[in-house]
Amino acid sequence: MQPSRELLKTLYTMAMLVEARDAYTGGHLWRVSRYSYLLAEDLQLPRPEVERIALGGFLHDLGKIGVPDAVLNKPDKLSDEEYAVIKTHPRVGAELLQGHPLAELVIDAVLSHHETPDGTGYPQRLAGKAIPLAARIVGITDAFDAMTSSRPYRKGMPAEQALAILQDRLGSQFDQELGSRFVQLGRSGRLDHVLGHSEPGVPMQSCAACGPIIAVPGSAADGDEIFCPSCAGGYRLRRAGGQLSLTPTGRSDPVKAKQPHADSGLIDHLLQDSRQLRGRSKPGLLDLLFG
Repeated sequence: MQPSRELLKTLYTMAMLVEARDAYTGGHLWRVSRYSYLLAEDLQLPRPEVERIALGGFLHDLGKIGVPDAVLNKPDKLSDEEYAVIKTHPRVGAELLQGHPLAELVIDAVLSHHETPDGTGYPQRLAGKAIPLAARIVGITDAFDAMTSSRPYRKGMPAEQALAILQDRLGSQFDQELGSRFVQLGRSGRLDHVLGHSEPGVPMQSCAACGPIIAVPGSAADGDEIFCPSCAGGYRLRRAGGQLSLTPTGRSDPVKAKQPHADSGLIDHLLQDSRQLRGRSKPGLLDLLFG
């Protein structure tokens, strides 16, 4: 693997290991990345910029590595002190990226995805167009996925309800133009293949106790035992006719359920997607990185 490809792989791996700590967000990074890609593409941005924004979407929550598990996985409303800890994650993520050769590709999305057009966001209270484009896009897609994804303590809302909330908050919490375009994408059905999935063609699976929060790695084989990241209940994976199903095993393994794991199969898929883009008429991000 070429050096720049290896560096890009380290970014994906870092992000996945952070996501593995959070029982409630399986597949979140992939979905935010894909939603961001689709919105950036709809804006007809240059191909390298589309790919860069998608990468930023995948890395945006990197700083949550600095949030204690008790706060990150708390099922109830956060206290003011706990919310203050959560709000540190953009700066922590930016600090983690310092010195990484590819940091400039994603630093704006990582640091500024919680800034809002009305200037009430964090960490820098930027407003309007002072917020980088990538951050404005990721802020929208991150919020949409949070609203439509299920947690053990609440069911994800229907996409139309989430889109209506985005629409209602345009100009204050979300960029007016970008948010309008994203709502149009959602209402046209162009987000449906991402909604409720943890990677391409892999829908989220349900735990009998916690709901549809189990992200099955695409590399998992028929007969593998999968554990719910929240309650640690065990399930036997079945693949039949292109469909996935989980059958309870009656076992529980909190260690395996919480064990950080980077899905090498998904990382390879993401790198393969980027490599395939090099064959298109317009150059992509990897053309700039790898020549």
